[in-house]
Amino acid sequence: MTNDVERHDVLVVGAGISGLACAHALAGRGRRAVVFERSRGVGGRCATRRVAGQPVDHGAAFLHGSDASFLAAIRGIAGETVLDGWPRKVGGAGAPCSPKAFTPRERRVAYAGGVTAFPKSLAQGLDVRLASGVESLAPAPGGIVLRAEGGASAFAPSVVLAVPPPSGRLLGMIGSQACLTVLAGFPPEASRPPWDIAYPEDSSIVQMISHDSSKRAAPPGIVLVIQARPCWSRVNLNAPESTWMPGLLDEAARLLGLWVKRPSWSQAHRWRFARSDSSSELTRPVSLRVRGGGRVILTGEAFAPGGGLEASWLAGNAAAARLFEEE
Repeated sequence: MTNDVERHDVLVVGAGISGLACAHALAGRGRRAVVFERSRGVGGRCATRRVAGQPVDHGAAFLHGSDASFLAAIRGIAGETVLDGWPRKVGGAGAPCSPKAFTPRERRVAYAGGVTAFPKSLAQGLDVRLASGVESLAPAPGGIVLRAEGGASAFAPSVVLAVPPPSGRLLGMIGSQACLTVLAGFPPEASRPPWDIAYPEDSSIVQMISHDSSKRAAPPGIVLVIQARPCWSRVNLNAPESTWMPGLLDEAARLLGLWVKRPSWSQAHRWRFARSDSSSELTRPVSLRVRGGGRVILTGEAFAPGGGLEASWLAGNAAAARLFEEE
């Protein structure tokens, strides 16, 4: 092994909630972990985009859970306005992507500044390498060598793979669902929906419409986030945005009124991995020994019961615990 290879205690691939939770837990117990992330920001689908002067949550609209430690983590973000109980007003009787979010034991949280506040809080103090996709992992004596885009190399006894199923060949047995999404902004005088979030019961196209601007006391305009159903998203996933974006707006207009067809601005996002398929759910992270003595831990939303961002967080912490168990 050459001298230009960095050495660390653990290498974490993926700066979504699972990867960050794992690295955060490791750092709390004195382990040097470095996180490699191919995108330019942390959080994965816990994502916020700033458009026309306000933050817009275009992935997860809110966080929810029942685990006491997870709830403490999402409520204890310094300097952030926490919206406990959002969404408070729910329209429609359609099925949410996570029905348990509205059961009595669950607690819901959103942020006025956007859901990305949570992953950013987890990332504080961590060594996170953004825009650093992983090109290869190779066994080496006593561990694994990771080669990142741009030529950087790092070695550690253990690697945690916290990436969506399509991103890792070892995770190919785990199913996932796609979600095509449109962000649409309207002037303040436009019709203001009477709900925070809606789940249409009579649409085969739209799964959810989030009245995202209702998270702010005086937003500069009305913002809707329209998310498609998994089946419709899968059929249109590789089509040009110019094909499926008008279709989502037209369907939202049918549900809410013609004013939705005339946004002041609109943007599209293609979530190839929006959530894990519940039929693929496992109970804990998987640990694999590789030739040469290294170890790979597989984790993510599918590696904890229940699905969603709470499962991602629990699975990341469980991956860190498993590393310590197997030392």
